[in-house]
Amino acid sequence: MRDAVIVDAVRTPIGKRNGTLAGVHAADLSAHVLRALVERTGVDPGTIDDVVWGCVTQIGDQSSNIGRIAVLAAGWPEHVPGVTVNRACGSSQQAVDSAAHAVMAGQYDLVVAGGVETMSRVPLGAHRTTGRPYGPTVLARYGGVEFNQGVGAELIAERWGFSRTRLDEYAADSHAKAAAAIDAGVFDDHLVPVEVDGTKFTTDEGLRRGSSAEKLAALKPSFKEDGVIHAGNASQISDGAAALLITTPERARDLGLTPVARYHSGAVSGADPVLMLTGPIPATQKVLQRSGLSIDDIGVYEVNEAFAPVPLAWLAETGADPERLNPLGGAIAVGHPLGASGAILMTRLLARMRSENLRYGLQTMCEGGGTANATIIELLA
Repeated sequence: MRDAVIVDAVRTPIGKRNGTLAGVHAADLSAHVLRALVERTGVDPGTIDDVVWGCVTQIGDQSSNIGRIAVLAAGWPEHVPGVTVNRACGSSQQAVDSAAHAVMAGQYDLVVAGGVETMSRVPLGAHRTTGRPYGPTVLARYGGVEFNQGVGAELIAERWGFSRTRLDEYAADSHAKAAAAIDAGVFDDHLVPVEVDGTKFTTDEGLRRGSSAEKLAALKPSFKEDGVIHAGNASQISDGAAALLITTPERARDLGLTPVARYHSGAVSGADPVLMLTGPIPATQKVLQRSGLSIDDIGVYEVNEAFAPVPLAWLAETGADPERLNPLGGAIAVGHPLGASGAILMTRLLARMRSENLRYGLQTMCEGGGTANATIIELLA
């Protein structure tokens, strides 16, 4: 089995809903990171075997195989293919996993993985405008309950006993960590500015500096009248794109590139689709067992902040060190552009590992329908 290595990773700044990136088509936003990736590495795009691209709501602007359209928008040769992957919020993490698996199996030598979501232009839930998601058999199996992530977050908070105050404290801390990371320039190396109307967009714009549990206490619950989940302790609706270049160590050497990290292990798991968001717990257990590592061997954990109870429940069940959890903030602070979030988390994971010289990093994402991906990477440079 060959090794798969990441040689570079880039992302756009994350735009807030109806913010700076709202006027940019998903294909053009995708093309921006594709072009940036080859410009930074000097790789001839014509030598790329495939582009594996995550996107969740594949209608409207994001329809017609946005992965392939992104390749054409980037101006790459027409013989370069592209495919679009949908594993809900983990779509671009699955894209990374699938690309690495293909390299390890010897089917690809050089591949780009990443994703996009422009939620300002293709709203969350837009897929419900035609047809009936889930179908009668699945709905009957679960007592007619229509799966809802916000309701799942409420159920998780109740099951693990998280108070509104605890969730709001976590959310405020996410903003504080993200602000510190931005101010320290942690994201600068992998963030590629987007020019919009003659101005360069350079910083994640969802951040709310000075956020506190006291301020968040004024927000109304979103999913349950006496609930604990609201807009302030949930991930933000956002726009963004990210891309990684994956190859073998030998091919990287031939191209004059230095691998940053090795794809160590990956796993995917399912869980209760009504709770929906607990999948990262069994996925983490599965990837650790597969890797031969313990939770204490991992220097940093990126657990997507879909809602505050998700990383907190993960923390409670895994026994992980809370100081290693999402040290640069997360989606509560800077946003969750669904199809791009897995690749964005990977850029964040790499940034932390490189700045602190941490050997292993773990990333996991809760996903619609109760699935989750978990990936471990090993720092090389």
